[in-house]
Amino acid sequence: MTTTLPDAAIPREIHPDALALVRHFEGLYLKAYLCPAGVPTIGYGHTAGVRMGQTINGLQAEVYLRADMADAARDVYRLVKVPLTDRQRGALTSFVFNLGAGTLRDSTLLRLLNQRDYEGAAGQFGRWVFATVDGVKTRLPGLVKRRAAESLMFEKS
Repeated sequence: MTTTLPDAAIPREIHPDALALVRHFEGLYLKAYLCPAGVPTIGYGHTAGVRMGQTINGLQAEVYLRADMADAARDVYRLVKVPLTDRQRGALTSFVFNLGAGTLRDSTLLRLLNQRDYEGAAGQFGRWVFATVDGVKTRLPGLVKRRAAESLMFEKS
């Protein structure tokens, strides 16, 4: 017996600008490295099952990216209860790819968005620019730029 998922559960193609945004901010690493959080990472920010010393090629990095972005897009579909443009969905998918679904789930960004306050939601991206570095909450310039790019993509529907 085949089970069919409702259309809303099946993410459409990820917006090309969202893929480009993630490629740009993650960078391409064909050899596994430890990210600032100490997690083995490869390709464009892929972490699942990565082992130090592992190497991949560009095609495998792209396969990982698209699978990881599809997972993030499913989380966006599950959490967002209001209509989105493809660009808004792409911006949120990049956000979830980087920070995780739990961050979006518990955020003021999502609360405002689900109240149909799209402008207020767009203004929330810039709050997510901190990371803990050596035990200290630090504003990271790379995250500032990434959140600004996601916010712009979200607003320019």
